[in-house]
Amino acid sequence: MTADLILRNAQLADQPRPVDIAVRDGRIIAIAANIRCDAVTEEDIDGNCAFSGFVDSHVHLDKACILERCTICAGTLEEAVRETAKAKAGFSEDDVFERASAVVRQAIVHGTTRMRTFVEIDPRAGMRSFEAIKRVRARFKFAIDIQICAFAQEGLTQESETEEMLDEALRSGADLIGGCPYTDPRPVEHISRIFVLARRHNVDVDFHLDFSLDPARTDLPAVIDATHANGYGGRVTVGHVTNLSAIDPAARSIIARKIAAAGIALTVLPATDMFLMGRDQQFNIPRGVTPAHLLLKEGVQAAIATNNVMNPFTPFGDASLGRMANLYANVMQLSRDEDIDSVFHMVGGHAARIMRADYGLAVGAAADIVILDAPDHRSAVRSGAPTLAGWKAGRKTFVRSRPQIFEAVADCTMPGTG
Repeated sequence: MTADLILRNAQLADQPRPVDIAVRDGRIIAIAANIRCDAVTEEDIDGNCAFSGFVDSHVHLDKACILERCTICAGTLEEAVRETAKAKAGFSEDDVFERASAVVRQAIVHGTTRMRTFVEIDPRAGMRSFEAIKRVRARFKFAIDIQICAFAQEGLTQESETEEMLDEALRSGADLIGGCPYTDPRPVEHISRIFVLARRHNVDVDFHLDFSLDPARTDLPAVIDATHANGYGGRVTVGHVTNLSAIDPAARSIIARKIAAAGIALTVLPATDMFLMGRDQQFNIPRGVTPAHLLLKEGVQAAIATNNVMNPFTPFGDASLGRMANLYANVMQLSRDEDIDSVFHMVGGHAARIMRADYGLAVGAAADIVILDAPDHRSAVRSGAPTLAGWKAGRKTFVRSRPQIFEAVADCTMPGTG
């Protein structure tokens, strides 16, 4: 057998011991121990964890890295929306391209191979951000697959221009449609119109939803009803839904089963949700992060994602999903192996299913491979292990060297002997 590339001694999550991975023409042709093969390139992975890369199913590239243009005083969701709306009116296409490119470069080096980015489209943003993100998608396709979600951040029913612009974006390269009912004065109609656009263009839907800690303020039932009515099971995702963190387990379980029955997926955004929630409390502040790992057990497809980087929604970040997985495990006080497994899959295979993207290391699959500096996936989550290298369709896309420590050497020279 001949191959373009063979990676030896790689530890896969579903294998009891390290294996070799052979690649030809961008696809995996063999996974086994001690493969006998003539390969153009051969690398020893030295027993480190190999997987198909992180999948970031919810990120906002268009409004990343704008902290210096905004003022954060209260740290609330309302303030973040308001400050970002003011800033985006001044975005140029090149500005968005440069900022988004910087974040994508970080994501690639941190091991992300697939990403879904929202792009705000409305009279203030125009189509500038959308055009910029299309350029980003094309620029970095050698290393990462990017889905673009045309997104109505500031409502829909009160601005007819937004609906027209979303329709244009879906005709011009957007992959799916996104809505935000909690910023619309008529949230149920907002949801209905988003589904009309989705069906018109035969695209999936991703809503920002129920971003508060008040269980009584919910648009989730309307999304569930609309999903059933439109036959959209398996094609709808909801993000945040932080109010599910503020209800008792029995009530949450009932809602989770309804979400699962509708075929709706859930993405939690730990960094943003923790930063923005609980701002009205001075002590015993809630985490505000919905326990996605528990909803998984009820049959809900769930993921953990980045959301925002260095803006009023999240004034930190580096596009590292490994760090986000570790943060989630800490916030949820997880320690059992089965829970750590769930966390790992929520930044990998589960997130890929939400994006309906091919994923996984198997014979015949695309050779999208990332190496983590850890002996296995559980250790990687627990330690927040850095990446070492990555390949996209068998082509090496990045490498990161381990840090080196230079120990002091004792001076053995005795006085008077030199």
